Amino acid sequence: MPLRQRPFKQVDVFTADAYRGNPLAVVLDGTGLTTEAMQHFTHWTNLSEATFVLPPTAEGRAAGADYRVRILCPGRELPFAGHPTLGTCHAWLEAGGQPHQDGVVVQECGVGLVTLRREGARLAFAAPPLCRSGPLDETDVQRIAQGLGVARSDIAAHAWCDNGPQWRGVMLRDTQQVLALRPDAALLAGLDVGVVAPLGAEGIAFEVRAFFPGNNGLTEDPVTGSLNAALAQWLIGAGLAPARYVARQGTALQRAGLVHVAQEDGHIWVGGSSVTCIDGTVLL
Repeated sequence: MPLRQRPFKQVDVFTADAYRGNPLAVVLDGTGLTTEAMQHFTHWTNLSEATFVLPPTAEGRAAGADYRVRILCPGRELPFAGHPTLGTCHAWLEAGGQPHQDGVVVQECGVGLVTLRREGARLAFAAPPLCRSGPLDETDVQRIAQGLGVARSDIAAHAWCDNGPQWRGVMLRDTQQVLALRPDAALLAGLDVGVVAPLGAEGIAFEVRAFFPGNNGLTEDPVTGSLNAALAQWLIGAGLAPARYVARQGTALQRAGLVHVAQEDGHIWVGGSSVTCIDGTVLL
């Protein structure tokens, strides 16, 4: 199909200060685009993810979805991701999107329906349930320890944190050790690894880092909603975290992402601020 101008925003997520969070490309009208065109554009942006807003499917509309989103990263499509969920909702609302229910937005994506709510100036999503939980296989733990360059005894706890992306979560004992990590891309090839350690700074409970396969080996994500959503279900469920806390991520990349977590009404809510950095159109 011929190229045309489509509404577009580039949003920085999990920050109220531009260029300190995790950027996201949002194409606000993805109708008619093939998967190949979406993937090509995602590669071109050189960002970790791009999203494409579409009308809900008939099934989604019947269930109350306000819009549908496809979430792509270089090389693959994701059934769910956290910072694209928050950033897309921010962009959709800012562009004049009107949810069916005041104060609540329902997003349709690969994992089904995801509910978002306003928390003052922030948005928060209800974390999808884990697809797989429980402790990791010991062979995985030893491989992750080796790939992170730490001793096996430095991993204080571990668990599957699979909520679409197949995160393997490990808790280290020391925040400075987390910040000093220089992972081995060959040893961790093919793994999505989330690392967390207690921080204990005023108002901030944990330091988080996220590593996943990219086009050129291992990639680090600045601030990761899906990982934090999965970590929260593990950590709160295991008594390793309180029912309400703030996590910091991106420090090692000179970012300052803050992720707000709360367990309420049977849900884990994961929230953060977003700011639009680029607003216009894109030729697609």
